[in-house]
Amino acid sequence: MFGDINIGTVALAILVVLILILIVSNIQIVQQSKAYVVERLGAFHAVWGAGLHLKVPFIERVVKKVSLKEQVADFDPQPVITKDNVTMQIDTVIYFQITDPKLYTYGVEYPMNAIENLTATTLRNIIGELELDQCLTSRDIINSKTRQDFGITYDLEVLRLIDIFRKHNLKINSVVVTRYEDAPAVNMFINKLERRDIKTYKHFFTKGYPTDVETIVSEEGYGANPYIEVTKPLVVVTGPGGGSGKLATCLSQLYHEYKRGTKVRYAKFETFPIWNIPLKHPVNIAYEAATADLKDVNMIDSYHLEAYGEMAVNYNRDLEVFPVVKRIIEKITGESEYQSPTDMGVNRVGFCITDDDVVKEASVQEIIRRFMIAKCDYKKGKITEDALERSELLMKEVGASEEDRKVVIPAREYAEAKRNLDKKYLNVVVMAIEMPDGSIVTGRSSRRMVAAGAALLNAVKKIAGIPDDLYVIAPNVFNSIQQLKGEILHHDRTSLNVEEILTALSISAETNSCADKAVKMLEKLNGCRAHCTAILSERDEQTLRNMGVDVTCDPEYLTTNLYFA
Repeated sequence: MFGDINIGTVALAILVVLILILIVSNIQIVQQSKAYVVERLGAFHAVWGAGLHLKVPFIERVVKKVSLKEQVADFDPQPVITKDNVTMQIDTVIYFQITDPKLYTYGVEYPMNAIENLTATTLRNIIGELELDQCLTSRDIINSKTRQDFGITYDLEVLRLIDIFRKHNLKINSVVVTRYEDAPAVNMFINKLERRDIKTYKHFFTKGYPTDVETIVSEEGYGANPYIEVTKPLVVVTGPGGGSGKLATCLSQLYHEYKRGTKVRYAKFETFPIWNIPLKHPVNIAYEAATADLKDVNMIDSYHLEAYGEMAVNYNRDLEVFPVVKRIIEKITGESEYQSPTDMGVNRVGFCITDDDVVKEASVQEIIRRFMIAKCDYKKGKITEDALERSELLMKEVGASEEDRKVVIPAREYAEAKRNLDKKYLNVVVMAIEMPDGSIVTGRSSRRMVAAGAALLNAVKKIAGIPDDLYVIAPNVFNSIQQLKGEILHHDRTSLNVEEILTALSISAETNSCADKAVKMLEKLNGCRAHCTAILSERDEQTLRNMGVDVTCDPEYLTTNLYFA
């Protein structure tokens, strides 16, 4: 029977079957919300959308099947650092949708890795400018407490931070005024916020605090505070300084959430001290220097040592309050996962130190700076003698002195030399600036300008390579501004302040090439240290801060006038 089969017919049948298989195998049905990226002979050919498509055998191939649906990717927690140098782990979930399949296929080698890294970078940039819910005590407002870093009061610091959030399209949830007192300054601040559509809450001193836990965790204690309405699963509470009520706000919220049946947790992130470096490391001593007025003292965390047999550095207020906090949390939640204050949240800065000598030197310089600020603050009546003495003791503890700040001696010696030269220089003020190359430039006060203005001009002229005898601001410009200040504005002192000097320099840059070169060099002064032999006006000090100049002063007023702005 097999002999009767026509071989040609069999071959033809086989060929037809193979062709059919080939055709069927190259029919592509693209489902809805999908896209196929097709190459022809190794080069991009087309993107197929939903429907029936026929692929040319051996010539075309589908290189990528892309989903056009919105997708969710859950990435590993990312370590991020906030603006106030708090390190936290943030779990990242991203929702994304591919709109260009070709670009998704050919634009980057590993798209998901790229998305994850871009997300992490964006997150760090945002969180780097972020501090969330603000807490401020009534006392801070009433006493016009000042944040040294920026030279502004705590209430203004809250407004400054809100503006920063808005620049990143971040909405602050609310501002909490803790330990509320019915005082005009406090109510005015609250009104200012509410009339700008910023929600505020008033929290009162907690009844029973700190020993009567039964009263604290009751309607008479935390229950007397209003519940803070929140919309996010993670709420960050911060405040302008120590004692602003951050802890009390968190524990109060913990109480209210549990009453509503919501199980939440609390963690405390401290910038300093650094828990995993020695107690007397200059970095940790610098923290004490920064909080000398608060009487913060670094200590070994005895609770941590007992629980884990591990040395950890914390500070007195956290150690003192830990037993109370632990009992409060246990009372609210029925359990406590924390065995020590260090457990509540530690920073990771200690693991980032790559050159310990550099860190130590920078810390010593910060301790000196803090002492010199304390001397001026004492002169102004802002701090007590105890705080000043503590700042000095901390400086001596690291074996440092004022003269170890490189710009101090040149400023003082130049001022002394001018005074000895002529009686007309009896009240001369001098500022010295350490240049990026390590050299020192000085400037003195004159009829035309303050010492800080002269020093800045001399500094930028040196960086720009402009000879000393060349004017960058014409004398007639000085005369015109001084005439305006004296005859029109009726100022007692007509010498130009720092901001006026910089304004005049910028205007001169339009017609003076040397001035233009000098203006372009101003940004190079960011990070430079400076010292003035007299207390700067608040305006001049703030201008220098804005420029990034690290300035200190001797505790001497440049005028005998009692009103000095």
